[in-house]
Amino acid sequence: MPVSALRSIVIILTVAGTIFLTRAIPFVFFPKGKEIPPLISYLGRMLPPAVIGMLIVYCFRSVALTEFPFGIPEAVSAAVVVLLHVWKRNNLLSIGAGTVLYMFLIQAVF
Repeated sequence: MPVSALRSIVIILTVAGTIFLTRAIPFVFFPKGKEIPPLISYLGRMLPPAVIGMLIVYCFRSVALTEFPFGIPEAVSAAVVVLLHVWKRNNLLSIGAGTVLYMFLIQAVF
């Protein structure tokens, strides 16, 4: 077997094993019927909105409000994402539509 093929197999097995372990470890530490510690429950409630907030800040960090197009494509696309998500409650639809709209706006309109 060529070295590059062996290397690829080792990389694939390492990644697969790592993913499997990260998915299986919570079931080892918190089996069914065992109470989840309050800190873990707190993190489970607080981390998803915190991560979304950080992503929003990251996405809008370089928007120039004083130069053309004044952040209009970003604002319109963000509004569409929020409105679609509130209306349909579908992450894929809202994020996908917002991304397509943003790409259309910056490529064809502005």
